[in-house]
Amino acid sequence: MKGLLILSDFCEDLEALGTRALLKRAQIEIDTVTYNETKEITTAFGLDVKVDYHMDEVDLDDYGFLVIPGGKYVAMIIESDTRIKSLAKIFETEDKMIAAICAGPRFLGEMGILENKQYTIYKGLQEETYKGIYKEELKAVTDGKIITGRGAGATIEFALEIIAFVKSKDTAKQIKNSILF
Repeated sequence: MKGLLILSDFCEDLEALGTRALLKRAQIEIDTVTYNETKEITTAFGLDVKVDYHMDEVDLDDYGFLVIPGGKYVAMIIESDTRIKSLAKIFETEDKMIAAICAGPRFLGEMGILENKQYTIYKGLQEETYKGIYKEELKAVTDGKIITGRGAGATIEFALEIIAFVKSKDTAKQIKNSILF
C-alpha cells in the first residue's frame, strides 16, 4: 500500500519528515505532494524541501492512505482551505486510511471525519471536539481507518501506528526496536 504525504509551507519539520523517514525505514512507499505553485516548500523551521509531486500530477487511485502533518500552516489556512479538506474527504469516502498529527486533525474535524471517533490533537485544540472522543492521555490513536497524533513529540508513536496499520504490528515493533525507542 502506497501513501501520500501532504507537504505545505510551514508544516512542522519533525511531523512531516520524521514520519516519512520512519515509513521509509519500514519499506512503505510514501510520496510527498504539495498544492504549492512549485514543488518546493519551506518547513516551519526554515528547511527547503523538494516535494516529489504537485497535486495535479498524481492519481489518487494509486494511493491507499493519506498523511497530513501539522504546523503553523494549519492555523494560517484552515478557514479558507478547500483542497486538503476535500482530499481527506475523498480518502474517507473511498474507505482509505487517513493519518493526521498535531493540528492536522483539524482538517478531518472540519469535514466531519472525527465524528464518533477516538482521536488526539495538539493540546489546546481539543476545545473543538468535532463530535469525537478526545483522548488527551494518548500520543497516538487509531480508530478504524483514522490515525491521529498529538504533536511533534508524538511523531514516533504516530508513525508506528501507521506502520502497524499498513504493514503489521510486528513490523512496527521491529522498527521501534531498531531505532532504540
